[in-house]
Amino acid sequence: MFTIYPAIDLRNGRVVRLQYGDLNKQTIFGDDPAVMGQKWLDAGAEWLHVVNLDGAFDEKGMANWVVLPELCRLGAKVQFGGGIRSLTDVERALAAGVNRVILGTAAVENPDLVAEAVACFGAARVAVGIDVRDGVVKTRGWLRDTAVPPPQLGQQMKERGVETVIYTDISRDGVLTGVDAAATAQLAQETGLNVIASGGVASLDDILCCYALYRQGVAGVIVGRALYEGKIDLAQAVTAVSS
Repeated sequence: MFTIYPAIDLRNGRVVRLQYGDLNKQTIFGDDPAVMGQKWLDAGAEWLHVVNLDGAFDEKGMANWVVLPELCRLGAKVQFGGGIRSLTDVERALAAGVNRVILGTAAVENPDLVAEAVACFGAARVAVGIDVRDGVVKTRGWLRDTAVPPPQLGQQMKERGVETVIYTDISRDGVLTGVDAAATAQLAQETGLNVIASGGVASLDDILCCYALYRQGVAGVIVGRALYEGKIDLAQAVTAVSS
């Protein structure tokens, strides 16, 4: 089933959006993540995509972990990532009520952790974030180059039991320049993975472009700034991909 994931990016317990993943280009959209999450549920969302930016950028602070159970109690399914570096982190997120944990940096730096997490909790509860700029994967909050091309990482993850990955084009993220649906589908075709598109969604047309590629492996799309700035009506979008 094709899924639209409203994004709730958390920094110090507040809902924010970044441009190009740059902490210096931050916009605050709310102080109560649960209120924001409920807004998206009321519009028809079945999943929430929650990111712990403090963890992704290796910043200290527990505010995002504190609000995570509140989001999980809303009734939506929650996928959660950002700073998940150990099996203990995975267990902690799942214990908070998360349905699917996203491993990003850890997938590159410690791929055996991914295999261990899948073995312990099942492929349905573990996804991998593949964050890309200029054709290579970046880690540590998109600050570190790896020289690893996306298909190579995707194939490595599939070999470790992963079924779902999130493909984010960093050069488009948070700036409403349009999603790269074609690259998302290409990664799915090259790896056989279910791939969720992320980065640059600006309009309903972007969502429909991804939806049109569902049978080619594009399993869903993450929508952030376009929702917060009112450029996409979530209820309308959910209806469009449910018909």
